[in-house]
Amino acid sequence: MSTAPSSVLETEHREITEAFMSFVRRELVPLSAELPETWGMPPADLRAHVRKRSARLGFYAGDYPEELGGSGMPFTAVVLLHQAAGRSGCPLAPYALAGSDGPSPLLRQGTPEQVERYLKPLVRGEATRCLALTEPNAGSDAFHLTSTATRQPAGDWVLTGRKTFVSNAGHADFAIVVARAAGGNGEDGPTAFVVDMDHPRLRIGQRYDGMSCEELCELVLDDVRVPAEAVVGGEEGIGAALGHGIDSLSRGRLVVAAMCDGIAEYALELGVAYARERRAFGERIGAYQHVQEHLVGSRAEVEAAKLLTLACARLVDGGVEAPENAALAKLTSSETAVRVVDRSLRVHGATGWVRGHPLEFLYRYVRMMTIIEGTSEIQKVIVARAMGLG
Repeated sequence: MSTAPSSVLETEHREITEAFMSFVRRELVPLSAELPETWGMPPADLRAHVRKRSARLGFYAGDYPEELGGSGMPFTAVVLLHQAAGRSGCPLAPYALAGSDGPSPLLRQGTPEQVERYLKPLVRGEATRCLALTEPNAGSDAFHLTSTATRQPAGDWVLTGRKTFVSNAGHADFAIVVARAAGGNGEDGPTAFVVDMDHPRLRIGQRYDGMSCEELCELVLDDVRVPAEAVVGGEEGIGAALGHGIDSLSRGRLVVAAMCDGIAEYALELGVAYARERRAFGERIGAYQHVQEHLVGSRAEVEAAKLLTLACARLVDGGVEAPENAALAKLTSSETAVRVVDRSLRVHGATGWVRGHPLEFLYRYVRMMTIIEGTSEIQKVIVARAMGLG
């Protein structure tokens, strides 16, 4: 039993977490040993294998309903699984769990036909999707849309515009595309559409490589014609994507927070182990106060971040999904992970800086966590507004 304060909140789902970690050690660690030492993005076919295998074991989309192929886990259990994945140090473990977008808009707002055709394959790990929301001139102001969706006389829609920084676009089976509806019946507002990636008028434009080797893409909507049934939520979904997006972001931000908590814990463990072994000037470096300051300060921040994330997850299970809670947890955990990885790298010195060392990769990887699902600055705006400050 850990002496960490956060272990008090981890006991209720310990069996699920231990089963997941057993899967990671038994199947994923041997697979990851075959990856290049550069710690880049694993190949797409390997990620697909991990996703499908995890889905068959009931971990991948653990909080989705059993009738959709999930396991019906409480959200707190899902958060603990993401923490465990980050803590494992296995580069394949994060891909064994559903992505950081939280409950898909199709789960809460999808029509029965959309759930059957698109959501169920996602839950089974047989398909992947991407979210085409951000635009070149918008950035964090994601719903400042110039992409348009124009209703045609026959009832179908034509989508026009450009999307950027779209994760997973190169391997997705379909995209959730958000555009501003402009119909002939007074419709106006952000609207989400399901678009198959093999649509002849939807193409990938510029490709970008992120610092930690993740691929991001530009999507070009060149008069993409889709049927009326492509609107997420049907007729009621027209102009409703803003509210739906905020609704689905909260869980996604808590999942990011959980992964950051695990990564920070792993980085701290690396730092402590190195400080116990490395000797300088006749002493183990862990005996020096500057090293202790790095590691003890990190432990305090990690424990605080974990407790906050778990508390917010428990509130979700109790029916409270306040956006400011998720924003606060995501802000705290992502920024904590950046600091903890940096301190552990300082403890390691040049050893941790060398390409191929886990900390070298994590140093690049965790910076992304302060950007995805809304930057730290956006999280501060959300919290400030909830405090009545803006």
